[in-house]
Amino acid sequence: MLTTRTRVLSAVLIGLCTLLLAGCPQRTTIANINRDPGRYSNKEVTIAGQVVSSFGALGSGVFEVDDGTGRMWVYSQSYGVPGNGSRVGVTGRIGQGFNFGGRSFATILRETQRRH
Repeated sequence: MLTTRTRVLSAVLIGLCTLLLAGCPQRTTIANINRDPGRYSNKEVTIAGQVVSSFGALGSGVFEVDDGTGRMWVYSQSYGVPGNGSRVGVTGRIGQGFNFGGRSFATILRETQRRH
């Protein structure tokens, strides 16, 4: 038999988990973003995959993530640049028409959060 205290605690935990999950951006495939970048423009998205290329200096730079459906460049201003072969999850905003280090990028994710 569940006591009233256990039921209330269970209900509170379920409610907190629901709120936490509702606040997290949903993971999106790179193929979906590349297929229709305007749909995601200035929206927060999360991608995850393997770093296949990176370059940077003084704590900022860009790195390319491959999630198996496609590749996307990520601009990191605050988190540094992960090494090639690293597995990362990155949350940020999709931007278009970006220049860094003398290179132009049509669609890029401006990083706001990272998980390793």
